[in-house]
Amino acid sequence: MSEQCTHAKLTLQQVPIFAHLDDKQLQCLTQLGTEIQLDAGTQIAKQGDPPDGFYVILEGVTEWTRTVDGQAAHAVNLGSGEVFAELILLLDEPYPTSGRALTPVTLYKLNPEAFWQMLEICPQVWRSILKIATQRSQLHESVTQQQAKLISLGTLSAGLAHELNNPAAAVKRNVQNLDEILQQLPALALQLHQQPLNKEQIDFLCELYKQAIATAKTCSRRDPIAQSEAEDEVTDWLDDRHVKESWKLAPTLVNAGITTEKLDEITAHITPECLSSVLRWLEATVTGSGLLYELQQSSGRIGELVKAMKEYSYMDRAPIQEVDVHEGINSTLTILKYKLKQGVSVHKEYGNLPKISAYGSQLNQVWTNLLDNAIDATGGKGQIWIRTSQEGDRVLVEIIDNGIGIKPEIQSRIFEQFFTTKEVGKGTGLGLDIVRRIIVGQHKGDIRFETKPGETKFQVRLPINLN
Repeated sequence: MSEQCTHAKLTLQQVPIFAHLDDKQLQCLTQLGTEIQLDAGTQIAKQGDPPDGFYVILEGVTEWTRTVDGQAAHAVNLGSGEVFAELILLLDEPYPTSGRALTPVTLYKLNPEAFWQMLEICPQVWRSILKIATQRSQLHESVTQQQAKLISLGTLSAGLAHELNNPAAAVKRNVQNLDEILQQLPALALQLHQQPLNKEQIDFLCELYKQAIATAKTCSRRDPIAQSEAEDEVTDWLDDRHVKESWKLAPTLVNAGITTEKLDEITAHITPECLSSVLRWLEATVTGSGLLYELQQSSGRIGELVKAMKEYSYMDRAPIQEVDVHEGINSTLTILKYKLKQGVSVHKEYGNLPKISAYGSQLNQVWTNLLDNAIDATGGKGQIWIRTSQEGDRVLVEIIDNGIGIKPEIQSRIFEQFFTTKEVGKGTGLGLDIVRRIIVGQHKGDIRFETKPGETKFQVRLPINLN
C-alpha cells in the first residue's frame, strides 16, 4: 500500500462514521475518493446547487447558512470528522444551504457513484448516514421556520407601521390644529359676548351651531367643481358684506351647510354689526368639532389595529384555548390590509360556527400563509372568497382566489418540506409545509386543494374538540 493511501486510511479511520470499518473496507474507501484543499473564505457550495458528491471534512472548519427572502441565517458550523451533502444525495435535491471555508480546509470527496458504492461496501455506515440526514433535515427545517417567522414578523411590522402611519400622522396634525383653534376661541367668544344679542338671537345662534356641527359630521364629499362653485358663491356673499377673510371662512361654512340662503336667514336674525363676529365664531367652533371627530376616528383606527394584533397573536392566553375562527380570520385580514388595498376584493361568506379548541396563534399563521399566497396568486389585483361552514364535528374553511392557479407539474410537491417555486433567496418555499404541519400535525385536521387557471381553492377542516 502506498504511503498516500496509508495516510488517507489513517485519516478516514478517525472520522466517527468510519471508525468501525475494517482494514479492507477502509482501503476500498481510500480508492473511491479524492482529497481537496481549500483556502479560508473559499465557497464550497451555493444554496440551490445540484448535489455533486459526498464530502468528509478531514481538517478545518466550515460555515453553512440558509437564505430566506434575501436574508442569510446561520445554520451550522461543521469541522473535522463531520460530513455533508448526504441528505441531498439521498433525496436528489439541491443544496438547502450555502457553505464556505472558515479556515484552510481539507475535504475528502466521493462523487455520487462512489457514494453509492461506499454504501454497498460499508453497509454499517447506512445507519450513521440516515441519522445524520435526519438531524440535518430537522436543523434546516428549524432554521427556515425561525427565519420565515422573523421575515413574516418583519412583513407584518412593516404593514402595521404603514397602517398606523396615517392615523398617527392625522392625530399629530389635528392636535396641532386644535391647539391653534382653542387659542383663538376665547377671544372670539369674548367678541361675540360684547355684541348686543338678546335671548331670541342667542337661542337662534345655539340652534345654528347644532345644525352646523351635525351637517359637518354627516356631509358627503361633493364633486370638486360643485364644491368650488358653492365656496365661490359664499365668498362673494361675504365680500359684498365686507366680512374679512372670506376665503378662509367659506370652505368650512359650505361643509357645515351654510349656503347663501342660510346666510340671508342669519342676517334676518342679527344686526349687520354682529355678522362678522358670529361667522368667525361659527367657523372656529365647527372646525374644532371637526378636528375632534377626526381625532376620534384616527385614535379608533389605532385602537382597532392594536386590538387586531393582540387577537392575532393571542397575547396573554394559554397555548390551547377556545378560538373563534371568524375572529382569527378577521384579525388576519386587518393585519394584511396594507396588501389587500392595492386592489384585492375580499368576499366573506361566513356560516354559523361554534368555537373550537385550538392553538390560536398557530392557526392564525395558517390564515396568514393561505391569504398571503392567494393575494400573490392574483397579482394583488383580484378576488378572494372566504367561506366557512360546519361539517358534523368539524369546521370547514375555504379560501378561494381567481389567480393563475398551480401548475399541474408541481401540484404533487407543494406540501414538500424544501419545495419552492421561487428563486433562491426570494421566498421561504415552506409556507404550505408549515400550514400542513399545523393543521394535520398539531390540530389533527385536514388540508387539501383544487386548482385550475382562474380558481384555486384551499379547504381546511378542523375538529371542533381537540382531544
